Amino acid sequence: MRPRPSSRAVRVLASALAVGTLLTCAACSGGGGSADVAASPLAAESSLASPHGSAAPVLTEAGAKAALITEADLEDNWNQVKNAADWGDELSIGKVDVAALLTAKTNAADCQRLLDALYDDDLLGQPSGASALAGFEQRESRLLYQVAAYDRARLGASLNWLKTLPVKCDQFTATDSKGGHRTVQVIENPVPSVGDARQGLQVTVTGTGGTEPTTLTLELAVVRVGTDAITVTSGGLAGTESDTTQLAVRQGTAHLKDVLAGKTPPAQPGNQD
Repeated sequence: MRPRPSSRAVRVLASALAVGTLLTCAACSGGGGSADVAASPLAAESSLASPHGSAAPVLTEAGAKAALITEADLEDNWNQVKNAADWGDELSIGKVDVAALLTAKTNAADCQRLLDALYDDDLLGQPSGASALAGFEQRESRLLYQVAAYDRARLGASLNWLKTLPVKCDQFTATDSKGGHRTVQVIENPVPSVGDARQGLQVTVTGTGGTEPTTLTLELAVVRVGTDAITVTSGGLAGTESDTTQLAVRQGTAHLKDVLAGKTPPAQPGNQD
């Protein structure tokens, strides 16, 4: 496995529960957030005036941790884990087979960027400020939740890039270091109408593990709130649970808005309607 910079705030979702598949749990060195919630300060006033002439709230490390979702925000039997920063997924490692790309060959760079981003944990690029993460498990499914501050221009460009992927990278083939082939499919996925901007994708990666094909299905959901964003990555070998993904998005966005308003998010989830 290739080394990853220690400055990363998160590690990408993996399913380490299936023996004999292409998935492994990689314990790589790296920085990670904590689910511990600090009471204050949640948000600080920026010394830089916003375009409208008023100071914009700046997400602090304590605020990022306070904005995380918890088990109480999720239905069913999700359990929070302590090693989410070490999750790794080798099934997403690969080099795009340009010759086999179904769309324009010029889209190969975007498809490669998606594969690299899935493994390197930077769908939105590296955070420019505070960040925190929390991970949850339920049987063979995992959910990774991140909240972070970003550069405004880069955040907007990253969201625009994500919107193009269902067309540019609808289906392509990737090869691993041993010459094995993996089929990758990307489609748009609905995201609740929350925040200032949002984008959702579903990515399936099918490879060969043992004598049977192995398919990893991931739901990716990103919501922008000002210059901050939440990212939800969920799924596994057993498929996805869209209801849980959408619940995490709604609850997480509400928590982030509370923090930026100087409030403490409620300990229990609010109205689910």
